[in-house]
Amino acid sequence: MVLTLPLPPASQPGVERQREEQYSLTVMNDRPLLSIIMPCYNEAATLPQILERVYSVDLDKEIIAVDDHSSDATLEVLQAEAARRPRLTVISHPQNRGKGAAVRSGLAHARGRITIIQDADLEYDPDDYYALVKPIVEGRVDVVFGSRFMGSHTGMYFWNAIGNKGLTFLTNFLFNCWISDMETCYKVMRTEIIRELNLESNDFRLEPEITAKVLKRGHRILEVPITYIGRTYAEGKKMKPSQGFYAIAALLRYRFAD
Repeated sequence: MVLTLPLPPASQPGVERQREEQYSLTVMNDRPLLSIIMPCYNEAATLPQILERVYSVDLDKEIIAVDDHSSDATLEVLQAEAARRPRLTVISHPQNRGKGAAVRSGLAHARGRITIIQDADLEYDPDDYYALVKPIVEGRVDVVFGSRFMGSHTGMYFWNAIGNKGLTFLTNFLFNCWISDMETCYKVMRTEIIRELNLESNDFRLEPEITAKVLKRGHRILEVPITYIGRTYAEGKKMKPSQGFYAIAALLRYRFAD
């Protein structure tokens, strides 16, 4: 299925949140349905491989891929994949809005009991889904983060790593918590929780916004180790060290916002 639609608003104050669609959950050996939201911007080269990896995960799931007005063949690749793969919904943005906007568009169509965000590159390994969703399925916690610094990792730039650790330290200081990787892509939680966050960031400030709002609402974050193989800027890495300043501003904003 391919959808082209305008970006949904970040939040709608005063408007009752749309009642979550009832869905008959298929459970096999206590494995839940996942909604996997995959923001995509100029990732035509890696999409077939990352989709293959996601589909190889033996969990009941749906994939919602959002093309954020890519300038390469990302949309065409997604359309071809959707034609042959079950439960793959493709959403196309009419203009580039950023990762946060793409996640919101995907979330508007998510039917799963648990939502996970998956980058369209090959830095994160979908085989980690099992460890990420297990604590939620078992009812121990409602929110799980995958920590790159607790698991196997390679390819991370020195200054990016220092920046990540600095932002995580600031998060721990501001919210009196103890996590090791605030900027991780793998933020997994019950779908009703991420919907209630009323996300509004369009760009990479999405990561501190999710973390800050989860912590302010009193949710415990359980971290599990994940595998991370960072790509180079020549390979298409988009996160720049300068974006750390925006993340700092976002953490301060959401810490002291009403």
